[in-house]
Parts: sequence; C-alpha cells; structure tokens
Amino acid sequence: MDIIESLRWRYATKKFDAEKILPKEKIDILTEAFNLTATSYGLQPLKLIVIQDKELQEKLVAHSWNQNQVVQASHLLIFCIETQIGETYIDSYFKNVKAIRNTADEILKPFRDQLVDSFKNKPEEEIANWAAKQAYLAMGNLLTVCALEKIDACPMEGFIPQKYDEILRLDEKGLTSVLVLPVGYRAEDDMFSDFKKVRRSTKDTIINI
Repeated sequence: MDIIESLRWRYATKKFDAEKILPKEKIDILTEAFNLTATSYGLQPLKLIVIQDKELQEKLVAHSWNQNQVVQASHLLIFCIETQIGETYIDSYFKNVKAIRNTADEILKPFRDQLVDSFKNKPEEEIANWAAKQAYLAMGNLLTVCALEKIDACPMEGFIPQKYDEILRLDEKGLTSVLVLPVGYRAEDDMFSDFKKVRRSTKDTIINI
C-alpha cells in the first residue's frame, strides 16, 4: 500500500476492537517515530506517555467527554509538553549535541546563548504555546506512521488536560498534557470506517505559483 492509499485508508476511528492488542513492535515503531519528529530548534520539548492499563484508561474516559475510544483502544498515547523550558533545559540539549556530534564549544556557544536569551525574554504562556505546536507536529507525524503501519487511531483535543495531569501526576514530572491519541484496531461494526473521506478538491486547497 503506497503512502497516498494509506492516507486514504486512515480515518478518525470512532470504535476500536477492545480485544485486539497492538504488538510491542508496532508500539516501538510509534515511539521511535515520535522521537524522530522534527521540532523547532531541535529542542524536543515533548514527552509521550504510553498507557496500556484498562483500569486507568477507564478512569480517563470521564475526562475525555465520555469518548469510549480512550478505553477501547489497545494503547492510549498522551502528548505532553515540558513546563520548564529555560537555560537548564537548553544547556542539556547542547550537551547532547556535543556528545553526539563532538561539535566544538566555540561553534555551539553563539547559538546556545541566542536561544537562552530568546527564551529568557518570552512569557511563560508564549513558551507553552510554542511547545504545544511541537506536540501537534509530533501527532501529525504519528498519524502518518499509523496509516503506513495499518494502525487505527483517533486524534483528540477533546479532553480536560487538568484532570489528566492530576490523575497521571504529571506535575511531578514537569509535564502537562496537550493531545491524546488512542491507537489500536478498528471494530468491524464501526460504521465510520466505510464512510467516504470528505476533503476539498486539491484545486481548492493548492496554490501553484
């Protein structure tokens, strides 16, 4: 199945087969793809929580506007952003660059100092909004990977982040939740799987200059 056919195959799954579980190798592909997602400056202000615990998933349904995909899915992926992105966080990134690429300090320092100064002058809300945009990049990447791997998924903004954060004790990890992605296999009786995909024509969405 080529990439276009894969993207035509995927849809926002409304009902998962709760008896079908994704094998570990599929989850490993998704987590590696998450880690390889492009992010602004390469800073990766994200973490992905992978839940395979029906009791916990059931508890989160009430804080997901009662969307049952959260508990039906094989796994529940939660995209989180770091809440403390400052000089210490940026320094850890540049230490990693040096360790992996063996880049000289005199080359790294100007960029490092520029980033530190830039983030130091940004309001917390602006940094959080910037980090959240990186989470959307990661989800978009994973949706494509899911399509290629024949993994069903349902991207969700419809949940209460504060409740998720509280239940998962994310504040203790310096994180806050941004997006939710149940993944697994579609139920045979999910009527939405047979619906034709509704998209505007490319002549209405593409501008060639």
